[in-house]
Amino acid sequence: MATPSLLLLLADGRFPAGAHAHSGGLEAAVAAGRVTDLASLEAFLAGRLATAGLVGAAFAAAAHRASAAETAARSGALARLDAELDARTAAPALRAVSRRQGRALLRAGRAIWPDAPFADLPATPGGTHQPLVLGLLCAAAGLSRVETATIAAYGTLTGAASAGVRLLGLDPYQVQALLVGLADACDGTAADAARAADDPPERLPAAAAPLADIHAEIHATWEVRLFAS
Repeated sequence: MATPSLLLLLADGRFPAGAHAHSGGLEAAVAAGRVTDLASLEAFLAGRLATAGLVGAAFAAAAHRASAAETAARSGALARLDAELDARTAAPALRAVSRRQGRALLRAGRAIWPDAPFADLPATPGGTHQPLVLGLLCAAAGLSRVETATIAAYGTLTGAASAGVRLLGLDPYQVQALLVGLADACDGTAADAARAADDPPERLPAAAAPLADIHAEIHATWEVRLFAS
């Protein structure tokens, strides 16, 4: 049984998994003039939660579910999940970011929970997608499937919100108030994702954001940028 402190630890942006270096696509959206103030940041975050947030949370919850299976079944389930999430990530730049963050999270997970079944993750070039690593890590920490989905959904909001303060010079207190206003939506997304995890991998959520994919590809070509994505 996990303690509340473990939930807070894994949801903390200071957890050593490299999330602080990513803006969740906000840097490119700001440069394109699509996010300019608090209201447009709120719209951006709501859209991100409904797309990347839902998909990532569902796959994290599904990986958490797979963690309870026997070794052979777990390995096969995680390989299917990785392939399905890859198919849902249209932009090569975003696939690379997800795998890069997965490697960083896996490094932290192995140091803290060395007995977790991380060896059953697929040996995919570039590493495993971050939500799958998160699912196994949360299971090893004793968190529930809903708690796992909550961490995943929450992470899609906080990184971009923090980047908004730096990129737009927004009042951090107002940005935090914005996040409080999105808390119910975040919890609802996590609950939906946890329920969806009972479905086979090919039926998990596939909500897309084509403009975010385009922004990610453009951002990857920049020689000078504040964030890695």
